[in-house]
Parts: sequence; C-alpha cells; structure tokens
Amino acid sequence: MSPATEPAEAAKTAEARKTVEARKTAAAAAEPAKVIGVLGAGTMGAGIAQLACRAGARTLLHDPIPEALQRGAERVRAGLQKEADKGRLSTEEALAAAQRLEVADAIEQLAPCELVIEAAPERAELKRELYERLSQIVGAECVLATNTSSLPVTGIAAAASHPERVVGMHFFNPAPLMRLLEVVAGERSGEPALAIARATGEAMGKDVILASDGPGFLVNRCNRPFGLEALRLLQERIAGVPEIDTICRLGGGFRMGPFELMDLVGVDTGFEISQSFYALSFGEPRWRPSPIAARYVAAGLHGRKSGRGYYDYSGEGPHRPPDPEPPPRSAGARVQGKGPLAEALRTLAATGDRPSGMSTLAATGDRPSGVSAPAAAPPDDVQVDGVDTPEIVVDGLGGSVAGEPFYSLTPLALVEVTGAAGERAFAGLGLHTARVEPCPGGVLGRIVCQLVNECAFALGEGVGSARDIDTGMVLGLNHPRGPLAWADMLGPERVLAVLDALWAEYREERYRAAPALRRLVRASGRFLA
Repeated sequence: MSPATEPAEAAKTAEARKTVEARKTAAAAAEPAKVIGVLGAGTMGAGIAQLACRAGARTLLHDPIPEALQRGAERVRAGLQKEADKGRLSTEEALAAAQRLEVADAIEQLAPCELVIEAAPERAELKRELYERLSQIVGAECVLATNTSSLPVTGIAAAASHPERVVGMHFFNPAPLMRLLEVVAGERSGEPALAIARATGEAMGKDVILASDGPGFLVNRCNRPFGLEALRLLQERIAGVPEIDTICRLGGGFRMGPFELMDLVGVDTGFEISQSFYALSFGEPRWRPSPIAARYVAAGLHGRKSGRGYYDYSGEGPHRPPDPEPPPRSAGARVQGKGPLAEALRTLAATGDRPSGMSTLAATGDRPSGVSAPAAAPPDDVQVDGVDTPEIVVDGLGGSVAGEPFYSLTPLALVEVTGAAGERAFAGLGLHTARVEPCPGGVLGRIVCQLVNECAFALGEGVGSARDIDTGMVLGLNHPRGPLAWADMLGPERVLAVLDALWAEYREERYRAAPALRRLVRASGRFLA
C-alpha cells in the first residue's frame, strides 16, 4: 500500500468502526421479538426454538416434513427438561417455556411472527424459494433471519420482497449451549432489523457479535488459517500430523489440533467449504484449497465418520495416545534477549517457576505479573547432560541454542526445536519439545501469525470490530485466546516480522501482511488498546 492511499484506508476503517458502534447503540434500544417462528425442525432448528421458548417468546416451529416436525418438537421439550435436570432452569420455568412452543403444520401459520429464523438445509436455491414465499405470508415489518453459516446473506435476501428486513443470525452448534451468536448484515439489511435480531439474541442469553456479509462472515473466515496453514506445513514436511497437533495443543493451548478438528468436522466437508471460500473470493490466495485435502477426499478418507482421515479411528482404542507429562526439570540456562518469551524463559531458567499465567492469558491481552521483569541468571556450574549450561538466545518468536533455531510463542509446555541441542536445553527446563524443520515462525508461530493476519484483514475491511473478532474466536471456536489479544501480547511487530519472513521466503500473496497490521506496527499501536 502506498503512503498516498493510507489516509483513505484509515478513514474507511474508522467509518466501519462507527457503523458497528451505531448498530450496538440501536440494538440496546430495540425490543426483542415476542413471536418467533423457526423454519426447519432439525437439530439446529430445534435448538433455536428451545432458545426462543426459554427467552419468553411465543414460538412457532415449522418443518415441511411432518415426522421431522414432531421429532423437532419432542427435541425442544426434552432439551428444556434436560436444562431443568441440570439446574439451569427451575421445573416451573421449563414447563412454562415448553408451553410457549406451538407446532405449525403449515408455513402459512407463521403469519403473526415478528421474527422468523430459517434453519433449512444449506442450499441457496431452497433458501431463496423460502424467502420469496415467506414474503407473501408474514407482515412487512417481520424480520427474516437466516442461520446459514456459509451462504451469502445478500443473495438470500434478494429473493425477499423487503430485503432490508433480512439479516443473518448464525447460531453455533449446539445452539442451546454455545454462547455465541453472529448477527450478519447483508448489503441491504436495515438497521432496525439488525437491532431486533441483536436484541432477540441477547434475550436468548447469547453474546452477540456483529459481522458484515462475506465468505464465512467473521468467525469462520478468521479461522481459515488454522487448518489451511497446518496443511501447508504438512505439505512442506515441516512436521507430521501428530507433531503439528501436539504443538497446537501443548504449545498453544488449543483443545484440538487442526487435523483432529478436520477429522471431526469431516475432511470432505472442510474441503467443500474451502472450495466455496475460494470461489466466493474470486481466487483469494490465502484461501486456496489444499491438494492434500483433495487427495484425502478422493480416497474416501473423510475423518471420523468414515473410520479414517488424518488419524485411524477403526480400532477400539483412542486415535492417539494421551499427551505426556512434561519432563522433570534438571538444570537451568543462560537466556539472552528481550520480550515476553525471553522474560518467561529467564524466570523459568533461574527459579524453576513456570509462568502458568501465560497459558491462561485472558482475552484482554494483560501480561501476567510473573513475567513482568527478568530474573537473575542461574549459576554457571549447572550441568545438562554433562555439558556446560546452555545459552538460549531469544530473537522474536524463537531464537537459537548452539546455532540451532527453536520456536515458541510462549513457554507454556512445549518448544519447537530443530536439533539435539535444543532438545537437551529445554528438556532440562522441564519443557516438552517437538522436532520440526526450520521455517519462519515454526509450526505454531506460522499458524497463529496467519490467524492474526486474517483477523487484521477482516478488521481493516470492516467485517467486524477487534473485540467482536476475539470474542467470536474464543466463544465460537474455543480458541485459548483471541488472535488479536495474542498479537498484542507478543507484539504486533513480531507478528509482522514472521509474515514478512514468510513473504521473503515464498514470494506468495498468501503471506502478504494485512495493511491494517502494517499500519498498526508503524504507529506502535495495539489492536485492543
């Protein structure tokens, strides 16, 4: 980006932030819908109907298949009873909520609704037909909301007679349990409709984030690099499947590694989504599908549902062994360098105190007090495997030991090493190690920096605010922390350095840094400041 275009880009970003704040203000003054229709009685539709009943709304559930409608209604009542059994609702509250559910045998019975939430199968033509028909049934002021997770809201809304009353309400599965709701603004979505959708979501007990229409909206878009960059690392043989997943779990604090997650979702489903992203973006290089995923799909290796994907699920035992305990600490080290990683390693090397706060860092990006200042170096006579105390040189998101590169975003429990010297040094500090091939940022660094970069692109394009992005990633996808909070903790300049190193090595548009990230670094700013 040239200096001449920067003021215009900055003005667009500021205007997008004003729009988000205006929508939040409008939602605060809006009333939630009191009569809610749910179109589609499958797992997601029944879950949404359960939320509507629980929020105090008269709830009309419709499905064109009578058997599916009855199963869906039974699922709603069973869900409310389960909530009572677990103490989330009193018996009286669950009974009252169940009495608010009405089975609508015909779609015309949705006429009195103030809000209709559509949870039909993910077929664009089917949804457009439904919105054209609904427009002839409900009142002109009724808000029509699609629960689509992948189809453009704008295209669906075009079939409605009042497209300004059409919005996205993307619930996450299972809807009654997941705290997040994305309210999505199509190109013609009106502010009153968005305000009602947000107010209704909040009445359902959801943490609501706002997103603009586009591939994957906010959360699914920002998470694309988690799987795609892992596949690229595998393709280049930087590390294998179990090593990449272990690094993400032990080094990053993710509940699942990317390959475990792709197997759970379905390799074929994930590949189809990748193709959709690539097509909708007219060939955005960051979203190019992986040839490895294409081969697995062609081979019928679709993950857990087929018995084999990136892991083998055909046996009786678990698909992988449990993560081991860290090795016992046996020595110290001399640590050179600055920044959170150097400070935490210095504390660990000198005192043996692991900065546990680094693994549970809140989404605010606050630095734990245990790594706020360097500790004294350990004595020079400490031995590791019979050699002198190792010298760890930290530079950015990693460094070197005896000339061998290593990588670590934060010393949670694991450090990526490229040779035996690193294995000895960090095992002596009581840390897990994983062997990887040298590359800018290492495995976890590449994945996280690409996550940050995608979030920065979304932020700069006005898809959502910084706090909504991080809230969505934590609540919608169980990330250990928001990527932008992670960037603030590490320092955006370190993230940019990894991306620029990847760009210098590959010369691929896939690794170009987001203009919003580069501007932030130039201004010495922080995403969540």
